[in-house]
Amino acid sequence: MRNRKKTDDFKGNIGQTIASYIAYRKSIFIGASTIKIEESFLYRFMVFLNNNNITSVSDIGKILISHFPSQLGFYAACSKKNYCTAVKFYLKYLYKNGYIEEDFSRHVPKIPYANQPKLPSTYTREEVERILKAVDRSSPKGKRDYAMILLTAKLGLRASDVCNLKFENIQWEENKIVLIQQKTGVRIEHPLLQDIGEAIIDYLKYGRPVSDLPQIFLYASPPYDRVGQHTLHSIVSTYIRSAGIKFTSERGHGPHALRHSLAGILLEKKTPLHVISEVLGHKNIESTKYYLRIDITSLRQCALEVTLISLQTDNQKNERRNDYE
Repeated sequence: MRNRKKTDDFKGNIGQTIASYIAYRKSIFIGASTIKIEESFLYRFMVFLNNNNITSVSDIGKILISHFPSQLGFYAACSKKNYCTAVKFYLKYLYKNGYIEEDFSRHVPKIPYANQPKLPSTYTREEVERILKAVDRSSPKGKRDYAMILLTAKLGLRASDVCNLKFENIQWEENKIVLIQQKTGVRIEHPLLQDIGEAIIDYLKYGRPVSDLPQIFLYASPPYDRVGQHTLHSIVSTYIRSAGIKFTSERGHGPHALRHSLAGILLEKKTPLHVISEVLGHKNIESTKYYLRIDITSLRQCALEVTLISLQTDNQKNERRNDYE
């Protein structure tokens, strides 16, 4: 999936205000991944307004705003809530900056949704090895895929950081990878493991198309743009299937599941939580505690013995009652 919403897609009066809003969000250091999602949501909102013959923010009305969620009928409740939140923030921005005279953000319907955190999807060490062995490394595409999966599975890099990895991020002489995470803006530093270094060199020498782009990983066919996150998700999913690993819709099957798997493997090794937090590049160790629920071995040690309650017949109950009388 190579199509991405860009600022140039926002045209007309409404599009210009959305572009202005996005620029504002960037100025207050909102993460790049969040910005991309908001752009996608607001692009859909702009299309909704245009389809209702609204081409200027001054023509926006509260009745129209209240009907927007009805256009999201096939989306899950979580997605609907995120859409409406993005629209609400945008409308509030319009009001505070004098684009509109009324704060229509108050009229955006609330979507009932209780966020229930799911258990992180993980794969065992053996399953991860099977996934890696399923990659045909004889082709340029296979060389690229293998290197990208290694970065996710063995260093726990997010898909956004793998896809945006640049030549400048690899410090060959010091054998380390240094980058600023797109999601959090936090600087992380990882050792350049031998198998990862060799896989990247193999791709650069025998697989990467000739290009001046700073990103390392490019599409295998023209146009040779950098690989997108959706494509990386498809890549991982394909090799999971090729490895003969079955999964349901409830079990994640993308690069993030491999990131979870690394956390699980480190927990099995009794790696301290603060070390896992550094490896995964979390801003707060509270985010790392989310993975404690997959450490089944440690959780079993916390289990309490339950006293069994014997089932008594009515006659036995009556006999015991007589003993007290």
